[in-house]
Amino acid sequence: MSNDKIANVALGNGGPLVGVQGLGCMGMSFAYGPTTDEGEARATLERALELGVTLYDTADMYGLGENEKFISPFIRANRENVVLATKFAIAPDPEDPTNTSKRTIRNDRAYIRQAVEGSLKRLGVDEIDLYYMHRRNPEVPLEESVGTMAELVAEGKVKHLGLSEVTGSELREAHAIHPIAAVQSEWSLFSRDIEKSVVPTAKELGVALVPYSPLGRGFLTGAFVNADKELSSDDWRRTQPRFTGDNAEANAALLEPLRTIAEARGLTPAQVALAWVQQRAQVHGLTVVPIPGTRRRSRLEENLGATRVELGAEELAALEPIAGKVSGGRYADMSFTSADRE
Repeated sequence: MSNDKIANVALGNGGPLVGVQGLGCMGMSFAYGPTTDEGEARATLERALELGVTLYDTADMYGLGENEKFISPFIRANRENVVLATKFAIAPDPEDPTNTSKRTIRNDRAYIRQAVEGSLKRLGVDEIDLYYMHRRNPEVPLEESVGTMAELVAEGKVKHLGLSEVTGSELREAHAIHPIAAVQSEWSLFSRDIEKSVVPTAKELGVALVPYSPLGRGFLTGAFVNADKELSSDDWRRTQPRFTGDNAEANAALLEPLRTIAEARGLTPAQVALAWVQQRAQVHGLTVVPIPGTRRRSRLEENLGATRVELGAEELAALEPIAGKVSGGRYADMSFTSADRE
């Protein structure tokens, strides 16, 4: 890839200016097996900035804060040139913090206050550019959760607010309490449920969409077919129904149109899948900034190449039916998503 920088876009009405593709940092130290080359991962952060990536995404629950610590030196060294996003809400069990099955969703005022201070300390910054509520606990009124987040803005600890995995009605209610800059939800050729209510609501309110897992956690790239057979024992994707057993084999067969288009255009399947997500901005008329994750510069450059690809009508039509044929849920426990509240 050349050294030409990607284009910029405003992250929602009144939000910061960011590159049209961001970088998901989770996998650099959490969930997708061990990072065998930490130096390469850090070089990827630097290369991303050189190429115009300015939105860097992490969360306090990624590695129990270790991911925030990992990216902290890079963030502090480039503080004026990056937009830092982190999240709160998925709380570990104090008695058994590494047991993911015992995690709970905390949206209460006291927890938010505790969480933001922890993130600020681990990241080594005075202010978070974009602070997301990672998951919604419907038992806590949005007046309390978003109201507390709004207080953090007034206090100068946070610049902009975001939500993750919310419904359209929840977004509308939250936006009335304090402007929401961005909604982060899974959006890809395999996951399109947010198009029902979240996307039209975001368009109406001027809220940006930040798709996470736009490459289906690597599945859309062809990096693996069956997580049980191909990924390390500590790789979190082995717990996801779409990537294991009969579901994995059935879903792999759905990628044939992706491969056909990629071969015809001289692209990779990842670039076609990402171009589809990037093009949602024109299809739906709102800002879309996907955050694919990677630990390697070569993959980063491949991903960024998708920002310059425009798929034609016939190509889009060939890709359109895929999501409706996917076997298996996004998570083993979908209660941690907005699906059961739609």
